[in-house]
Order: sequence, then structure tokens, then C-alpha cells
Amino acid sequence: MRAVDPETEQDGAVESVRGLFVVLEGGEGVGKTTQWNRLASTLRAVGHDVMAVREPGGTSAGDAIRALLLDPTSSLMPTTEALLFAASRAQLVHEVVEPALARGAVVLVDRFLLSTYAYQGAGRGLPLDALRSVNALATGDRAPDLTLLLNVPLEMAMHRMQARGPVDRMEQEDAPFHERVRDAFEAALSPAWQEAHPEIGPVVSVPAHGDIDAVTVRCLEALVQRWPARFAAAATALLHSR
Repeated sequence: MRAVDPETEQDGAVESVRGLFVVLEGGEGVGKTTQWNRLASTLRAVGHDVMAVREPGGTSAGDAIRALLLDPTSSLMPTTEALLFAASRAQLVHEVVEPALARGAVVLVDRFLLSTYAYQGAGRGLPLDALRSVNALATGDRAPDLTLLLNVPLEMAMHRMQARGPVDRMEQEDAPFHERVRDAFEAALSPAWQEAHPEIGPVVSVPAHGDIDAVTVRCLEALVQRWPARFAAAATALLHSR
């Protein structure tokens, strides 16, 4: 898979800075979108060029597809659903992700290919090989540099989701569906699974319970652990602001 070479460090200094492709993932109600927004704001506040987009969406075509996919009244076959997600992703990678990476930005995406494996693969029962092939065409084999997988107990996530009010088409699925999705996300944390699925890139777990600021710190710590020279200042600034 074609992943971005993010940075080369020499004697503690950044020799060259490249674009970074970071994805936030997780089931319904884990606080993923909240942390996606907060992480983008925190990084921008210390001078990072950040492109934050969501899936499906992020382009005119993608936003139209998003409305159809999440409309609770939409009746879509699982295959149709998967192809629509891939179509939105193809437009997003071409219009937004690749240009932003080329200029050296940090690209933060709310969901990417791992969600397809969890929702359309495990949730809907579509074959993973077919999903992999369709999405390889859609993404041009662009793999994330890192995926932050937010997680809380399923019961807590369902309570959060219901407390938000009206649910969308994916949220309204039954408990067994959400259990299959959760299990698929958990499986992706295995090193063996990641080695077998290089198109997903590295995946790390971020506990998403408790104070919202604390979860943002955990997300930043995951970035610092991987790219210390690039993100240490953002983590320090957030800690000092608390």
C-alpha cells in the first residue's frame, strides 16, 4: 500500500516534513467526531496546516452521497451501500486528500476504509476481498499513516447515541449489528490483522471514556509517540491550557 513518508528526523530536528494522513475511527457513540474537531482545532492553534474532512462527504459529490446513505428513510442494498461509500471516498481522495498531502498538510479524516470493513463487511456480511478490491480502485491504494481507534464499552456508546436524539440510518441498526461492528474494530487492533491488511495502515487504540479534554490529550499522545518532533508542541500547549 502507498503510505505517506511523514518525516525524517536527524539529531532531533525535522529534516523534511511531508503530509500526514490520520484517520479517526470507532463505532457509534464513541465521541469520534468530537475528537476529530478538537484535534483539528488544537493542531491549527499551534500552526499546523490541517485539512479536516469526514466520510462520507468532504466534496460536493460526497455530501450528496452522505445525505442518501444516512437518510433513515433510504432503502439500500448492502452492495449499493458499499459502492456509494467507495464512490464518495474516491472523490474525497482525488479532490481533497491527495492535494493536501502534496502540500505537506495534516489530513484528519473522520472515518475511512476501516469503517467499510467494520460496517459493510462485518455488519452487513459483504466479503472483505470484494470490499478491498473496490476500495483499492477508489483510493488508488492510499493507506492512512495512522488510525486512532476510539473505544468505549458498547453499552456506554449506545446510551450516548440515544441521548443525542434522532438517529441516522446506520445508528438505527439493531444491537447485534453494532456488536459485529465493535468486534471488527477490536480485531483491527491485532498486529497480525494489521500485517494482513496493509491497506488500513497502523491502528492504535484510544480509550474514549471520561473527560473530553483527557481524550483529546490521549489522541495527541498517540501522535507524539509516532512523530515526536512534529506534535510535541501541540500536546504541551493543550496540557498547559487545561
